[in-house]
Amino acid sequence: MSELTYIQSGDYQIPNLTLEEQAEVKPLGKYGRMRKNYLKEHRTVLYNNLLLSGKLTAHLQEIDETANRRLEQMMPELAAAAGVTESLKASDPMRWVGLMNNCKAQAEETILTELIYN
Repeated sequence: MSELTYIQSGDYQIPNLTLEEQAEVKPLGKYGRMRKNYLKEHRTVLYNNLLLSGKLTAHLQEIDETANRRLEQMMPELAAAAGVTESLKASDPMRWVGLMNNCKAQAEETILTELIYN
């Protein structure tokens, strides 16, 4: 980190803060944006520490990737436990969609509790 310099603004000296260059990052997904909003609203000290240290983007990317991997892992397990099969999809598509929506809602609730709001 470079030496801290100040800028004169009227009667005040304001620190000349600059962010370090960050590598090009992909846009945040759903879970990364949810984590960012949670940190901003409920964990402001942690949010500001991550932001000022330049680690916020990496943290949000990691949360987003982990949440998506966890969702992909949980969905087949929950679908099997609920009795969702390809034959059900062929015979009763509306019931299949309803059961899959229930499984996704259950998986997302777990992800939100464990990763986003923690």
